Amino acid sequence: MLVNIKHILGETELSKVQQLLKDATFRDGKLSAGMAAQQVKNNQEVADEKVISSLNNIVMNNVVRHPEYQHAALPHRIAAPFYARYENGMEYGEHIDDPIMGVASSLGDRYRSDLAMTIFLNSPEEYQGGELIINSPYGEQTIKLNAGDAVLYPATTRHRVAAVSSGQRLVAVTWIQSLIRDNEQRELLYQLSKTREKMLRKDSDSEDTKRIDSTYVNLVRMWSEV
Repeated sequence: MLVNIKHILGETELSKVQQLLKDATFRDGKLSAGMAAQQVKNNQEVADEKVISSLNNIVMNNVVRHPEYQHAALPHRIAAPFYARYENGMEYGEHIDDPIMGVASSLGDRYRSDLAMTIFLNSPEEYQGGELIINSPYGEQTIKLNAGDAVLYPATTRHRVAAVSSGQRLVAVTWIQSLIRDNEQRELLYQLSKTREKMLRKDSDSEDTKRIDSTYVNLVRMWSEV
């Protein structure tokens, strides 16, 4: 399931984010990659913890409040993003995300990466190339969205970022552990939630609406892991 989520960030938030990125210190993105990904990763990531904290206050506060994200991801945990920059010639070769991420500790800081999310932080007209290419069951999906929009997709898929041939690509990338581990179950619930919402708005007291509502709620209860 690939879900495009529009307007996670508005113009005001994007302006603040872009200014923070303009003034940020970056480091080699290979430093945050797993062993296999290091061989194909060529980008830069924000290194300054204070800047990352300021970015998170803007980006993550908007992500977690977005209803489409909540419906599609059914999130249990979400990771702090990496803020990445791709300049001329930079790319991220085909790879699959690590299944378990985070730092092992007694505080339970590790999480399962069920879903990945890329949030586009500058306009697609500002760079050539740099498309996110995801190998889905329906073939390659090429994604290059407007600034402030995001794509949510299963972390189980192989994907890559095409080489940037000019300009600069700015994105935030994060991962989610969902309450629903199984991708197919999560997609069914997402589609059902769309119908449920429409019916609740149109006729919340009808018996059909009540049945759909009960079915959705109890499937989440049956399939969820906490």
